[in-house]
Amino acid sequence: MEIMFSHCAGLDVHKKRITACRVPPDLTGQQADGLLELQDFGTMTADLLVLSDWLAAAGVTHVAMESTGEYWKPVFNILEESFTVFLVNASHGKQVPGRQTAKADARWLAKLMRYGLLQASFIPPAGQRDLRDLTRYRTKLVQERGREVNRVQGVLERANIKLAAVATNIFGVSGRAILAALIEGRADPATMAEWAKGRLRSQVPLLEEALTGLVRDHHCRLLTIQLAPLDFLDEPIDALSAEITGVLTDLSGGEPPSTLANPSPPAEPVVAPAPPQPPLTFARAVSLLDTIPGVNQRGAELLVAEWGIDMTRFGTAERLSAWSGVAPGSDESAGKQRSGTTRKGNRALRAGLTPLAHAAARTKGPYLSAVYHRLAARRGKKRAILAVAHAIVVSAFHMLSRNEPYRELGANYFDEHRRHQRVDRLARRIERLGDQVSLQPVTAA
Repeated sequence: MEIMFSHCAGLDVHKKRITACRVPPDLTGQQADGLLELQDFGTMTADLLVLSDWLAAAGVTHVAMESTGEYWKPVFNILEESFTVFLVNASHGKQVPGRQTAKADARWLAKLMRYGLLQASFIPPAGQRDLRDLTRYRTKLVQERGREVNRVQGVLERANIKLAAVATNIFGVSGRAILAALIEGRADPATMAEWAKGRLRSQVPLLEEALTGLVRDHHCRLLTIQLAPLDFLDEPIDALSAEITGVLTDLSGGEPPSTLANPSPPAEPVVAPAPPQPPLTFARAVSLLDTIPGVNQRGAELLVAEWGIDMTRFGTAERLSAWSGVAPGSDESAGKQRSGTTRKGNRALRAGLTPLAHAAARTKGPYLSAVYHRLAARRGKKRAILAVAHAIVVSAFHMLSRNEPYRELGANYFDEHRRHQRVDRLARRIERLGDQVSLQPVTAA
């Protein structure tokens, strides 16, 4: 077997201790696997600097360590500038069961690294890692805000107030005014219903019925306490959004994110040559992904922060889907398919793709909605949502690879894809009912 890395090391990283094994080549030729030298280090910054010097003293160029929890990140921060660091999946470096120790793991990782049998995980550059931290933290705050909204909704239901049955957003301008009046008890249902604005004006009579309830002082005090965290969370969410815009602008060389036109329905091909596309930057990538149905500005920022803009590192759309955690699993042995459970992949990304898929499924007319309704009846809603998320990832891969916006296939894509088979099948069903069908060719106008 060809030796790929003659000066390498393996690290077994834990919370308070790092077991390192460096493998310098044996100049005498007596040890084919090199000289295995083991040593333990602490995890403080000073200890990590000593570890870096210890590795450099032996001429180490490549370092492998397992991606366990968050403990690898401080080590990576110190070593990434001086060494080529491979962050590997723990399942890729498994040894024989029952023989696991910190020293054995470090030696085994060093041997696998020496013979080039490890595949490095994708670690984005520092600027993209900063962007990823911001988007992930904003997602957590938005989720926490959603939980607080559900708690407020629970109090309203217990008070016989059915505001959510009429208003889509109970925390809009009209909803906040109504909630303030309910807490203060200074308006009757008819007066509060007249405060409705926008599209809610068309449902004033129904809104008046929804606001007729049994609001007690207990409910008012509870609503007052619950609204305070919502106001508190809105400020850091807005601050994070502004910071994300600034980081995107810096990564794009001063170009702020812009909004492209919404995708139009499929039309006849135009012979005129298309104008040259501007270079793909982080800001433009956000603008491109924002054209996908169901993907908003925040969703596009999350996708760009997790993937970056260079799709060549993933190779194919299938590999990107597997890395994102929305691809079917593959577990086949002896010609039998044992399990198709979806791989874990990037959990933060998968959690962010799920609401985007729900939003795309609720839209009327686009291809992604057709994917959902086509599968939900046969495979269930959860699997259909995962299929929509997979379709979003595949579309995003090709959009970023080609530097072009989303192209809508239309809701009748599947009908047109196999038009003759579908027509024949429906004709046979009609004939089984006793009717005769005469199929006439349809000519284009």
